[in-house]
Amino acid sequence: MTAGTLKSLKAARAGDDGAMEEMIRENSGLIWSVARRFFGRGVEPDDLYQLGCVGFLKAVRGFDDEFGTQFSTYAVPKIAGEIRRFLRDDGAVKVSRSLKERAQAVRAARAKLEQALGREPTVSELAEKTGLTAEDIAACELATAPSESLQRPSGDDGPTLEEVLGDDGQEERVLERVALGEAIAALPPRERAVIALRYFRGLTQQRVAERMGVSQVQVSRLEKRAVMRLREEMEGE
Repeated sequence: MTAGTLKSLKAARAGDDGAMEEMIRENSGLIWSVARRFFGRGVEPDDLYQLGCVGFLKAVRGFDDEFGTQFSTYAVPKIAGEIRRFLRDDGAVKVSRSLKERAQAVRAARAKLEQALGREPTVSELAEKTGLTAEDIAACELATAPSESLQRPSGDDGPTLEEVLGDDGQEERVLERVALGEAIAALPPRERAVIALRYFRGLTQQRVAERMGVSQVQVSRLEKRAVMRLREEMEGE
């Protein structure tokens, strides 16, 4: 980051409207590059850009140069997140009401079972409690999980899903992460369930095996296949 950019960023963060406008103008290309990922979803391009600007403003206010990352690397998920939030909650692409209701039921069942059992319930226990399949439960968690889950370690200090997919920290790779949710949704149900438990719930392979009622070796194979499919999908964009 250049000294001039850092100066403008600090001024904008301090409430300088002129500096904020300059930051938006200088980063207009970055905002558009993220917004283009969501073209064709029933929202006008200009509206997507404006939503991206809102996310960009939040990135400016939240960025700290002590993070040790480039501002653009920090800003892209914020921009994409603001657009995704609109599409999910208010726009043309939504998480269905029934899916949200199932996700709420899963959360409520998990809380009750944790209190009754004194431990986190298994997927089969959740399935029995809610009447849903293990794949349904995984789908609920994937559909309603925050984007920060992509940076959550798997198991005890394991790699994040972004790291497993080979993110090199460059802007191009950051932009590709915007489409990751769609790639996950396209996985076969059992592979999607493993990814959900490993990277959205942060469980070890052994704990995933216990919750799915399979062996750790089977979980490992499912995870490897899922990661391979995701990597191929992301590289093929």
